[in-house]
Amino acid sequence: MESINKRHEDNLKFLTTQANQLDETILDLQVSLGKYHSSNGAGTNGAGSSHTEEETREKILKLENSAAGVLYWLNSHHATQGLDLGFTKDVLGVVATLARVEDDNLSRLMSEYLGLETMLAIVCRTYEGVKALEKYDEEGNINNSTTGLHVAASAVGMKIIGRFLVICLEDLGQYAGEFVADDPQKKLAIQKPKLPNGKCPDGFIDYAVNLLSLDSRNLSFVTSNGQGLRETLFYSLLSRLQIYKTRAEMLQAFACITDGALSLDGGMIKKSGAFALGSCQDVEVKFPLASGKTNVPAEYIECEDRIRKMKWERANVAADMRRIQELMNYTRANFKGQA
Repeated sequence: MESINKRHEDNLKFLTTQANQLDETILDLQVSLGKYHSSNGAGTNGAGSSHTEEETREKILKLENSAAGVLYWLNSHHATQGLDLGFTKDVLGVVATLARVEDDNLSRLMSEYLGLETMLAIVCRTYEGVKALEKYDEEGNINNSTTGLHVAASAVGMKIIGRFLVICLEDLGQYAGEFVADDPQKKLAIQKPKLPNGKCPDGFIDYAVNLLSLDSRNLSFVTSNGQGLRETLFYSLLSRLQIYKTRAEMLQAFACITDGALSLDGGMIKKSGAFALGSCQDVEVKFPLASGKTNVPAEYIECEDRIRKMKWERANVAADMRRIQELMNYTRANFKGQA
């Protein structure tokens, strides 16, 4: 018993040291990226992007009876209200705030395609995070007396009306292909669509999933199995949605459209055989606009890539530490039971 426990303790100490070293290295790399942002005006605080991002947040806050609106209100007031938001520690954000688009028209089209419910969807890293948002009593009804988003909302005089969508990253299907080589945005190397004659359709711009821009924080995020937001969340939502210059060109390419298409002049095909007709709708919540500054040095790309890989390694180390701790607890409990 003692030898087993000692082995577990030694393993835990080793992993703790490894985790601390990874944390320090990640922090050093993030500081390096921060210096680049400061000297070049790039990144999350670049001029031209902060206003539209703030505008997106304000639009969400105005939807005060939505889960996303409540979540953002709580996040912006928890310090002054003395709120415990521990149940949100696994929340990454809301879909609308996790990416940007360089063109306002395209932002409106993509946001309309996804719909308000999806744009306001809360994104959690794990299923544990999903469960923390809402608790239930023995009869399956929402329990408003323990913890969770409903309880926090009630504490500040707010109320969530209706259902809301929560996306669990670890349960999403993911893109299994390659990435565009040396691309700072880690775009997906999806083969261009081809007509029966083997040619790429006229007017094809790109796949929607590759027209989203991720800031450095979201670009460096990885799931426990090393996948980023583009190949999990956004590939799941947009799949191989194609973007064309005009409706006419989009319709001419219909034979090679499998997962829907949009055209910059307002055309929309939801999926093969399902056309969205009529005029464009007003979109309450849109993706923010990107700053448009995408040229970064190779060292920057390499640095972000190292951060992604180290965060993945750090997540795996943390999982190993939890397993060892559970084994230690189990062993101790058995020993006490036999004593």
